[in-house]
Amino acid sequence: MLKRVAEFLDMIKFQHTVFALPFALMSAFLAADGVPSRRVLLLVLAAMVTARSCAMAFNRIADARLDALNPRTADRAIPAGRIGMPAAWIFMIAMGALFVVTAWAINRLCFYLSPVALTIVLGYSLTKRFTSLTHLFLGLALSVAPVGAWLAVTGAFALPPLMLAAAVLCWVAGFDIIYACQDVDFDRTTGLHSIPKSVGIPRALHISTALHALTIAVLLCMPLVCDLGWLYVGGVIATGVLFAYEHVIVKPSDLSRVNTAFLTVNGVVSILLACVAVADVLLG
Repeated sequence: MLKRVAEFLDMIKFQHTVFALPFALMSAFLAADGVPSRRVLLLVLAAMVTARSCAMAFNRIADARLDALNPRTADRAIPAGRIGMPAAWIFMIAMGALFVVTAWAINRLCFYLSPVALTIVLGYSLTKRFTSLTHLFLGLALSVAPVGAWLAVTGAFALPPLMLAAAVLCWVAGFDIIYACQDVDFDRTTGLHSIPKSVGIPRALHISTALHALTIAVLLCMPLVCDLGWLYVGGVIATGVLFAYEHVIVKPSDLSRVNTAFLTVNGVVSILLACVAVADVLLG
């Protein structure tokens, strides 16, 4: 049983939850102007995990044939035969249903918007079949997290979570472009779309840099719309340094450190920003 659970966790890359979850928590603390209720925090966590699990399961289902053809992904659970397609579908549907139930438990607005959220996070998986802007759609999928967390606490839309969503969109699209540089040749042979395939790796990395610069600009504007101070600003400056490091270690002629840039650096970025923002709220 434990081995089976481990296979499903590996299929959905559960550890990558570190990207969006800290931004959801950051948004929840900002919305509450302090510590949200334990109930809301637990429900936000449940919504994040179930929505992302549903989306990742659908991604693996939709890409099973392509994953089997790509040497980099051929060992994933479905193409390798460790998880059957029926089990993957059952898991995906169960996670989607649990997400809707969780949204219902949060508040009426979150429940009404839950199908919209699922459409966004599931729809990303199909975009590389028809647009090179697929990276922006992935960013959009993860940008739902801070908006949803704010709605869970307040039950209403506001400017701060929308700005956080914009920052997440640019940040995620930027690092996904870097990640996609590994698959340029495969994308060309299979007819898939990506920015590295469309404009070449050197220009794609420039676009990624521009998106990360825009991320920093949006994050630095956050204190203009909510109560954040110098601790938060210091964290954003540190994030800029991490972005610079990320773009130094990945070069068009050397993609050997893409995984370090993709997972390690961006995992630190997400946790760092959440920690300084939450600390700033609690201390301010």
